[in-house]
Amino acid sequence: MAERCYRHVDPANRLVADALEADWDQKLRALAEAQQDYERQRPADRSLLREEDRARILTLATDFPRLGRDARTPDRERKRMVRLWLEDVTVLRDHREITLHLRFKGGAHKTLPLPVPPNAWQQRATRPEVVTEVDRLLDYNTDREVATLLNQGGWRSGEGRTFTRRIVARIRHNHGLKSRYTRLREAGLLTLREMAHRLGLSAPWVKIWRDQGLLKAHPYNDRNECLYEDPGENLPRKMQGVKLSERPRLFENPSSRTNEVQYEA
Repeated sequence: MAERCYRHVDPANRLVADALEADWDQKLRALAEAQQDYERQRPADRSLLREEDRARILTLATDFPRLGRDARTPDRERKRMVRLWLEDVTVLRDHREITLHLRFKGGAHKTLPLPVPPNAWQQRATRPEVVTEVDRLLDYNTDREVATLLNQGGWRSGEGRTFTRRIVARIRHNHGLKSRYTRLREAGLLTLREMAHRLGLSAPWVKIWRDQGLLKAHPYNDRNECLYEDPGENLPRKMQGVKLSERPRLFENPSSRTNEVQYEA
């Protein structure tokens, strides 16, 4: 075939054909020299490996997973190992899972179903158990107090940060949790204006009586704004000549009020 191609070369292109033939002969000589070098070096290379080293290398063919999991194996070597194993990979994805069809160099094949990894916003989302804990703590605490208790319990937000009042408020808003104010109102507690109207006092006096322990109040935010428990039928009243600091003690011991002078506000 080579002779036939040579004879069919156009005489005008004879120099080009000669150059191609010379290049081809040079490549053949280089191949022959490489083969000779390989044959000479092969026995020397074999003598560098001990039998136990050779056995360890051969076991890698059946123990690649252990080598891949070894922390001392760099990522670039893991990639090279994968290229040695696999012929190709087909990836199919839907909203529920990812399916991998693997075809190995030796002809074997395998199918692996994998869960769909969460999106970035899902990775930062608050865990359900944290939401449940926030909902429980809001029955008795304000947003800032809830944040403090969560941090003391070792809880962390979806982004791995410590809790603040703003984070608790955002969780409450995003998950539709009832605020501390709503919970207290549903429990029947009165606002400052309603308590003032109930007692016939001004709002500042209601706060004074609260601070002196005459009224039971519960803060519903971090500004110390409170809702008040309904005192029922035993409404506290002003008492002429009795200090406010003594009033709680008198209410706890009714027998000590025999000589009190009372009047309505």
